[in-house]
Amino acid sequence: MMGATTITQGSAYRTPICKSKRGGFKDTYPEDLLATVLKGLLDKTKLNPNEVGDIVVGTVLAPGSQRATECRMAAFYSGFPETVPVRTVNRQCSSGLQAVADVAASIKAGFYDIGIGAGLESMTANQVSWEGSINPKVKTLQQAQDCLLPMGITSENVACRYGVTREEQDRAAVESHRRAAAATASGKFRDEIIPVTTKTDCCKMAVATFNKLGGKIQDIVDPKTGEEKRVTISMDDGIRPETSLSSLAKLKPVFQKDGTTTAGSEAFLFCGFAWASGCTMDMDAHFDDVIIGNSSQVSDGAAAVLLMRRDVAIKKGFPIFGVFRSFAAVGVDPAVMGIGPAVAIPAAVKSAGLQIEDIDLFELNEAFASQFVFCCKKLDLDPAKVNVNGGAIALGHPLGATELIKSGATILT
Repeated sequence: MMGATTITQGSAYRTPICKSKRGGFKDTYPEDLLATVLKGLLDKTKLNPNEVGDIVVGTVLAPGSQRATECRMAAFYSGFPETVPVRTVNRQCSSGLQAVADVAASIKAGFYDIGIGAGLESMTANQVSWEGSINPKVKTLQQAQDCLLPMGITSENVACRYGVTREEQDRAAVESHRRAAAATASGKFRDEIIPVTTKTDCCKMAVATFNKLGGKIQDIVDPKTGEEKRVTISMDDGIRPETSLSSLAKLKPVFQKDGTTTAGSEAFLFCGFAWASGCTMDMDAHFDDVIIGNSSQVSDGAAAVLLMRRDVAIKKGFPIFGVFRSFAAVGVDPAVMGIGPAVAIPAAVKSAGLQIEDIDLFELNEAFASQFVFCCKKLDLDPAKVNVNGGAIALGHPLGATELIKSGATILT
């Protein structure tokens, strides 16, 4: 049974989540992010790396062969021997969760006893793009066209189709920042974050964010000698405790003039393939905005979760902290792609033999406040049980790692 696959105590770790292009990891190679979290997992669990059957890494934006090579290098950097294989998987924003599910399935099948599910994204290094030409056949089928919609337009579609108001979205964004700031201040992320030592000349805004949340970061170039210094990033840099309804209300919609989806500088990466939808957006005009609206932030980060068979965990003395009980992936209309959790969660809960009411904590990706609000309302979730420490609107959304970070947060909360 899938329930025989267990997650050992303290075995879910992540890097801090930093804003792409301007945050703490803007000068950090993707493989260094993954290597840091993999080494942190080995160091903290005292796991023998030779016993790992596979490392599966969820990732989205980088070309497949490039990212696979980077992940293999990261495994070597972190101390894994050449006998431990590494592969990548891409299920868009659920890639990290899919990596965990793949490892759990392989353990269930008896392919190996111990595996690591990981997630990695550097949206600084790799941006949303389309390689090559687009097949003109796409114009003959609406659903195919909708696959190319900018993510912001799908957010607007959700808000319009299901009646999610601008105020509801802004309130969700404010609450995400409030909870994330409170969790940071109380040290709730301390045990799950592996600090990353790197070089960075991150902008003044990132420095200010660190300082507001109690962290410290200094310029890396000595003004007297010109020598480069190393810095250690140990906190998320996208959280804005001062976010309020009044500040969000000042933001104009980004993707439609009469829309409800707002964002700051990160919005430009989600413009997508405007030709397919008629969306127009001046990307450069938004680059200097500093207020993030009711959309998730574009971010850099990595995470890893250790899984193993229950009997193996007991034999090796690993405390059993959680059970990977079920998993569900369900397709939805691509024009409203963000409603996926409202369909997949009931399927996963049913597969586990449970009811929605049996669940104490939910972690939903806040890709956009519109879809987050809709999913919560559709499932009739108690707000006190959902994203108790904030979500991607505040913390950030490193695509390939987010869902793995969220699953780890649930286990460690």
